[in-house]
Amino acid sequence: MEIILKQDVQNLGFKDDIVNVKNGYGRNYLIPQGMAVLATASAKKVLAENLKQRAFKEKKLIEDAKALGKALQQLEVKILAKVGSGDKLFGSVNHSNLVEELAKAGHSIDKKYVHIAGGNIKRTGKYEANVRLHREVIIALPFEVVGEQD
Repeated sequence: MEIILKQDVQNLGFKDDIVNVKNGYGRNYLIPQGMAVLATASAKKVLAENLKQRAFKEKKLIEDAKALGKALQQLEVKILAKVGSGDKLFGSVNHSNLVEELAKAGHSIDKKYVHIAGGNIKRTGKYEANVRLHREVIIALPFEVVGEQD
């Protein structure tokens, strides 16, 4: 079944993408939830016209996302975490902790757009996270996990 997404759907596509899904997923979930519409010939024509009109605005959004990406990469992000013996953490550090640190620096980013390889960090050291600022702009954000003793 071919559908047009009306909003971003994780692991499927972005708004205004035309994707193929299984019939049940489209009919029973995506369309009733308002996340998608059937990709009929007339719907595709309307989509093409909307994309033409949006192209200029999209260029501005991409430029803004790139500027934000440069600003984020200039930051020295350090996350404090409690450590035991050596460099092993009590608990772990994940994307939520990184988003909180970015918020303290004045940058609000949704945590679903931040991805740390491996998910959780359990040792101190320097790491890198991928941050999606726009569908076409993904940056590598370096950060450091620093231990604090009790």
